[in-house]
Amino acid sequence: MTESVAARRVVGGTVFEIDTDEDRLDIGLIHRFLGTCSHWARGIPRDILQRAIRHSLCFGLYRDGDQIGFARVITDEATFAYLADVFVVPEARNDGLGQWLVETVQAYEPLQGLRRWLLVTRDAANLYRRCGFTSLAGGFRYMERFDPAVYQSAGEEKAAAD
Repeated sequence: MTESVAARRVVGGTVFEIDTDEDRLDIGLIHRFLGTCSHWARGIPRDILQRAIRHSLCFGLYRDGDQIGFARVITDEATFAYLADVFVVPEARNDGLGQWLVETVQAYEPLQGLRRWLLVTRDAANLYRRCGFTSLAGGFRYMERFDPAVYQSAGEEKAAAD
């Protein structure tokens, strides 16, 4: 296992790996999934996604060397982590890979000892509960400042610059 491989398992001769090597990420796959299949990042421009990846701790999920999943953590590696952009491509779902990915992220050595992990989910709460997440405690409320048009305006600015 290379230094960047956080976990590896072999199932029936198929090798699955979770790797933190940013150079190994299939940006095209990640962009296609997040930009067209996800409800949370639909329309994200590729350059914005690449900037987010550069400034995050990323985990690629691979089957026999081909990327089939992704997770991104925004963290200070001391007190807090926000888990984002978790996905497994549809054709690789229902085999426990999403749970394995999240558990591997949580077990990653630089992320040990954090006081708080957060995430937002619309339809995968059961997965995250199996990984130890619960609803916000102590009467806290999740709050946001949301600009649904920001990806559209970023595309317009890029087109104007070209």
